[in-house]
Amino acid sequence: MKVVPLSPQTLVDELVGRIDALPRTTWARVLVDGALPTRPGELADTLVEPLRALGRPVLRVSAWDFLRPASVRLEYGHEDPDSFRDSWLDVGGLLREVLEPLDPGGSGRVLPALWNAATDRAHRADYVALGAGGVLLVDGTVLLDKWLPAELTAHLWLSPGALDRQMPDEWRWTLPAYASYEPRADVTVRYDHPARPALVGKVD
Repeated sequence: MKVVPLSPQTLVDELVGRIDALPRTTWARVLVDGALPTRPGELADTLVEPLRALGRPVLRVSAWDFLRPASVRLEYGHEDPDSFRDSWLDVGGLLREVLEPLDPGGSGRVLPALWNAATDRAHRADYVALGAGGVLLVDGTVLLDKWLPAELTAHLWLSPGALDRQMPDEWRWTLPAYASYEPRADVTVRYDHPARPALVGKVD
């Protein structure tokens, strides 16, 4: 398997190029997935302006704004790795409010945030209409084993050692959730060192 070293900017350019190559006749749903230490939301953020510069409308959504209410999410305690992996995310809500409206022939109306986990209350976000040829960028963790529809998926991969070293203390209880997580992504990036990412596979 070929591994191609990249700079952070080249990684952004590579992802932007792949996204912009997707048809403009419909919407492009892009999932950026990675373990907590990889901060996939930060990478997703860097894609916004380059895509807009290419004439693509862009909407950013975080899966963290689609967690279930605490009464459901924390049913088995605050530090249950199985719940973290399998039942924290409101998959139905993310599908209904974000991903399915961007199916071919969909309404294009997306609710960018559903639930505020910090306050344990519903967000007061308004629906947003994503224009023709628009790109939806969704970041999150353990997203790619939930059969979520997407035109492009990217996974920031950490070796087990790097994951263990880099996991913040308050989240170390989640480590078992990643032990058997084997996502299939269109783009896999080795991310042990964010300043020196590497693309797995051939650069188009």
